[in-house]
Amino acid sequence: MKKIIYSPGEPAGIGPDLIIKLASNKALENFKIPILVVGDPNLFLARSKLLKKKIKIINIDSITELKNNKKGVLQVISVSKCKNIFPGKIYKSNAKYVLDNLNYAIKETISDKDAALVTGPLSKENIVSIKKDFSGHTEHIQKLTKSNDVLMMLASDKLKVALATTHIPIKDVSNKITKKLIINKIGILNEELKHKFKINKPNIKVLGLNPHAGENGKIGSEELKIIKPAIEEIKKKNINVSFPISADTAFSSKLLKETDAYLGMYHDQVLPVLKALSFGSSINITLGIPIIRTSVDHGVALDIAGTNYSDTSSLELAIKTAKKLIK
Repeated sequence: MKKIIYSPGEPAGIGPDLIIKLASNKALENFKIPILVVGDPNLFLARSKLLKKKIKIINIDSITELKNNKKGVLQVISVSKCKNIFPGKIYKSNAKYVLDNLNYAIKETISDKDAALVTGPLSKENIVSIKKDFSGHTEHIQKLTKSNDVLMMLASDKLKVALATTHIPIKDVSNKITKKLIINKIGILNEELKHKFKINKPNIKVLGLNPHAGENGKIGSEELKIIKPAIEEIKKKNINVSFPISADTAFSSKLLKETDAYLGMYHDQVLPVLKALSFGSSINITLGIPIIRTSVDHGVALDIAGTNYSDTSSLELAIKTAKKLIK
């Protein structure tokens, strides 16, 4: 039986709110796939009162007990206790709770081929307080799934963007860009677009690292020395990929129409474009791993947690996409 495992992320944020709001109407039921929520039942009950949403908690001891969704019902498995259930402020005492939930959800998805993982937003700062090397969902999932490489992609109906590097300081990006990295990332992107998204011959555009894609070495040499040679090599595999193009013109309406996905060199090169066009209606998808994982495209939103101002659109899309990607 296909199923979704939802890890809500930071309890002080809107991750718990979103699933409660979906449960309170017929949205969860309409997905027509059982959803297991990982977290402390007391958190969801307390938050539902703040949101003035009436929900019933069904405590699950094993994923095998999961049944079809019903309106007003959350099926919850508790693997750790939330020390502080109040919204709007990060508490370090909750860091272990968040990590315990995430680790359980990842491992359960690994062991169940009919399951997909959907994640809510978390606070990296809080997790780092107990796990110094934590840099985000994507890298953590790569580690637990023992994947050789991984690719972070954000997608909406308007465009798909993938990242050669993810959550690192801008001063470190250039040193991280290697020929091997570019070849690996393009390879993952091409294969996943074919297999997960059923695009027979993906059209991939690669962005240069420097302004104007380096202008033939006048504004940086990474394009000539690293990115272009990597693309020349990967083109021999009959992959439809561009040579490095300038990011400032890459997202014109003409190029958007003909491009299946973009590979950007760093986080803020492509994500501002996607979020300007599709914020709230896009999702994060982890590629190159042996499980299905989708996520919302936004942060914890502490300022609106515990209110009814949160928008469920991204979570709804994440669930729908995860369901579709399960074979």
